[in-house]
Amino acid sequence: MVVKKTKPKTFARMTYRQLQRKNKSDRAQLSKKDCIWLKTNNYRNIGWTNVINLFQKIKELKERESIRKLDLEQLFIEADRIGNKYLTGKEIQNRNLKIARELNEIADIIDSQFPDNTVEVVDYSR
Repeated sequence: MVVKKTKPKTFARMTYRQLQRKNKSDRAQLSKKDCIWLKTNNYRNIGWTNVINLFQKIKELKERESIRKLDLEQLFIEADRIGNKYLTGKEIQNRNLKIARELNEIADIIDSQFPDNTVEVVDYSR
């Protein structure tokens, strides 16, 4: 009798043991508060569904932490990137054109309030 060897189950191209190792190392990088929260909400690293749930929750917590570390400009860029997923190409183009017009108007106002009357001469003869 021939026994067929089945392929092991995978999630995110990782086997059960690989997921457990990844969860363990990623969990060690989280803050103490997040680790306690995971434990109190019964996120465990044993059992196939538990390991997958823990993997997804750790990923979510790491993303949340990375967003907290962003400065204001990076936060706006990230929000714009996320928002662009829900717009068509034409809508994105119209939105960018509108933003460019607004920025040009702001630049004109700033130039009128703070004129640059100095003349710079650069000598390239040497």
